[in-house]
Amino acid sequence: MSEPGKTKFQIDLRHYLRETEEDRDLTRVICEMADASKYIVNSIRTGDLGVAGTSNLYGEQQLALDVLSDRIIRKRMLHSGVIANLASEETSEIIPMDPECEEKYSVAYDPLDGSSLVDVNLAVGTIVSIYKGPNLMQPGRNQVAAMYILYGPRTTLVLSTGKGVHEFSMNQLMEYTLTRENVRMESSGKIYSPGGQRNLYTPGTENFVRFMEEKGAKLRYSGGFVPDINQILMKGKGIFLYPHLQNAPQGKLRLLYELNPMAFLVEQAGGAASTGRQRILDIEPKRIDDCAPVFIGCRNDVAKAEEYLRSEKAPMAAVGKA
Repeated sequence: MSEPGKTKFQIDLRHYLRETEEDRDLTRVICEMADASKYIVNSIRTGDLGVAGTSNLYGEQQLALDVLSDRIIRKRMLHSGVIANLASEETSEIIPMDPECEEKYSVAYDPLDGSSLVDVNLAVGTIVSIYKGPNLMQPGRNQVAAMYILYGPRTTLVLSTGKGVHEFSMNQLMEYTLTRENVRMESSGKIYSPGGQRNLYTPGTENFVRFMEEKGAKLRYSGGFVPDINQILMKGKGIFLYPHLQNAPQGKLRLLYELNPMAFLVEQAGGAASTGRQRILDIEPKRIDDCAPVFIGCRNDVAKAEEYLRSEKAPMAAVGKA
């Protein structure tokens, strides 16, 4: 039941989690991450866009906002008191907080996905994956929650705790209130967001893209994983792909920080997420920096991609570091 005096779609994130009887400590993790995003929003609006002078473990030059966003989230997670382990895309090792505690939660996150787009004023986001207990090295199907926060014209938080996908929007008081409940995807769509260099696609991927074009699909690709997935989810139709390439058989996107949480959300909305040969959420991670190809979106479109990829003679490489 909604808070007295408020309609269902005025209820804030914390009250929504209480009303849906989520675990108290999981609620704290989610709300601390939401609080962290308020500081990240302010940093994006007012912060220095210069380079921080360091590189992450993938050799990518870090922007000052990457480093700052990571520190903000780490501080909020430590403040929560309910974290066993943390893994950030910006660090090379798992960060222990209370690694022996089975009752606490472990979080893998990308603090500012698409940060190179900030200086040209395109949308970016934070991606979060949550597990019960200290083990982050397990298949994504074991996530207890996943979320992303999109910093665009509106700041929105999209969340699933395994009970559907729900969108919350930041209001003028910087509180997240419910705007869409039980987001659902259609079985197929006419939007496709293709990442990677097309002349490096393998034959199966190229044939799938031609299939999408021939059925009249419109190309919509921003270069940011969060805004592209958000478009597909909120419109309820379409597919995003960053496939295996001729020079990058594992693709580019990271399993722990990007693919697992997005796959969890899309599946909760009735969609699908696959490497082209395997369900993303069934992959057993070997390292925290594992990468995988991805086809994610409407279920029938993902199945069609898998059909084309099965026709390839050369096997795809196993999941691993790009």
